[in-house]
This record gives sequence, C-alpha cells and structure tokens, in this order.
Amino acid sequence: MRNEQDMMHLIIETARKNDRVRAVYQNGSRVNAKAPADIFQDYDIVYVVTEIASFLKKPDWINVFGDRLIMQKPDEVDMPHNLYASYGYLMLFTDGNRIDLRLQTIEEMKRTYERDSLTAPILDKDGILPVIPPPSDRSYHVQKPTAADYYRCTNEFWWCLQNVGKGIWREELPYAKQMFERIIRKELDQMISWWIGCKHQFHVSVGKMGKYFRHDLTHDQWLTYQSTYSSGETDDIWKSIFAACALFRELALNVAAQLDFIYAEEEERAMLHFLKSAQHLQKDAKTIF
Repeated sequence: MRNEQDMMHLIIETARKNDRVRAVYQNGSRVNAKAPADIFQDYDIVYVVTEIASFLKKPDWINVFGDRLIMQKPDEVDMPHNLYASYGYLMLFTDGNRIDLRLQTIEEMKRTYERDSLTAPILDKDGILPVIPPPSDRSYHVQKPTAADYYRCTNEFWWCLQNVGKGIWREELPYAKQMFERIIRKELDQMISWWIGCKHQFHVSVGKMGKYFRHDLTHDQWLTYQSTYSSGETDDIWKSIFAACALFRELALNVAAQLDFIYAEEEERAMLHFLKSAQHLQKDAKTIF
C-alpha cells in the first residue's frame, strides 16, 4: 500500500505537470488534526482547473493515479461537458488507497473555497487561492438548539414511535424498521449530539453520522445505544425501541436542564402507554387499549 508521502507526491506532481491545473487544495479528515489517522482515510483533493471539458473528453488521464479497483463518477449526467463547473472522481485503488478527486473551475473555487473550515491549500501556481485560517473542524461543530428545535426533536421522536409499533403488530417489517432507522434514530442521534455539544460548550464535532459518539457517551450509555440496533425478530425490535426511549429520555432531560428547556413528559408518558399496549396486543384485537 502506497504511503501518504507517496500519494501526496503523486497528487501534487500530476497537478504541477498539467498546465490546465492551476491550484490544488485538500479537505477532509487528513487535514483534521482531531481525526484519528488510519489506513482507510481518503485523500479528498480538489484540482482547480481552467476548464473541465478537455479532461472529460480524454478520460484516461486519471490512470496516472494507479490501478483502480472500482470508481464512481457522481456528477456524470446527460449534459454538455463544457457546462460543468465541478466534476468528481471517487477512486478506490487495488492497493487499498482511495482518492476523492474533484475538478473545479476557478470561478467555482472562488464561490465555494471558504465554506469548509477543513481546507488546506496544497499548490497555487498563480496565487488564486484566497487566504484562509488554518484548517479546523469548526464548520462541523454541533449547533446549539433553540427551544423550538428541541421541542420539534422530542415531539417527532415520541410521535413517530406509534408508526413503529403498529408496523410491528401488522408484521410489516420493512415499514417498522425503516420508520425506526430513518425517523426515530435521526431524532435520537440529534439528541445525543446536543448532549455532547452541551458537554463541550458546542465547540465539538461528533463526526459524520455520529461516528464519534462512542468517545463521549459513558460506557453504559454506549451499550444502551448499541442495543438500539436490532435484528428482524419481533422481540428484539421491541427491546431496541425501549432502549432508545430510555436513552432519549436520559439525554433529553439533561439537555433541557442545561439549556432551560421544557421536556415533553406528557408526550413520553402517552407514547409509552401506546407502545406497551401495542407490544402485547393480540392479532384478533378489536381495540388498542
């Protein structure tokens, strides 16, 4: 597997030798001093170019980066090549390295360059890259909620659990699981993020999709969170629901106390009553309660 020095040398020299490439910068975890370093880290690279059409007309130019295992071109659509302001190649190589390379016109760079705080200039042939602060994860910090944000989260969490409960009773596994994973987990993860944000005065990132939750949750909280991931077995799904309810309540009460919000005690009480009724409801039942 090529090391970081080899990869960066290849990326920079390829750009240096190509007159169409006028600047290079890097985003992502490799410029984030707080991100754990490992062999799976991508190289998130942007080539600032004079135009994109010529690159797309001769697609073999990317072969210089190595033998590819698989590639994705997420911007590939049915439109004239000369209309692209930005175009990406996601490349996984046979040695395990991955480069997410984006071509970007100078005009597009000027529009977007300063949006991501995890940005580091690598090469600038013409002095076109704006001066920016050193890279940090400040663009990804958990945002402090308003009272309305907090209530929306708690209300959505408790309200939508009824859909999970009735989906289980109806034996509609895809519906029940997707309601839980797409709706309920989103609100659970949001509350976890706010709880962690409170711990760090909202100067913290929990990582994409909460990948750093484990670092801040207590051991018991993390075990409870793990138990919210269930199999497709009915009993296991019910256990995951009540685990999510317990963890959500614990963290939501703490967030409310720290930010002077009001927790939805009545909504929780009502939905737990509904869920426990649905959990033990016979298939031939004529009424829920």
